[in-house]
Amino acid sequence: MKTRVVYGSSTGNTETVAHWIAGVLRKGGADTEVLDAAKTRPEGLAEGVDLLLLGSSTWGEDEIELQDDFVPLFERLELAGLRGARVAVFGCGSSEYAFFCGAVDAIESRVGELGARLVHESLRVDGDPVQGEVEAWAEALLGAFQEDC
Repeated sequence: MKTRVVYGSSTGNTETVAHWIAGVLRKGGADTEVLDAAKTRPEGLAEGVDLLLLGSSTWGEDEIELQDDFVPLFERLELAGLRGARVAVFGCGSSEYAFFCGAVDAIESRVGELGARLVHESLRVDGDPVQGEVEAWAEALLGAFQEDC
């Protein structure tokens, strides 16, 4: 199984979550790569992988704002080859804001429009991530993915 985890992170929380998720996937036998959205092109992003994970933090009080580095990737996701792809979404935010983890909602909607299949409920981290909670989600994701195959 080949997986790709792509994240956009400003404070480091979403990056940390991405690496914790990747660690669980690797322990489960997946060949997993982790990519920073700032250094990732959308062309063919979903091609050649069995599971694509997309993660972004959420900013903004008046509207949903994806993490700055994730925006160019998000705006060109139609180039990623998502039709029929298995996808999971994660993100960090604060429930103190009106659009708690709104980036997750935006990504879910966009990948759905482009024909991807969400294989598991998305992860929404409130504040500082807790490793055990993230890893438990990743283990459940791995189980859901295996059932989907």
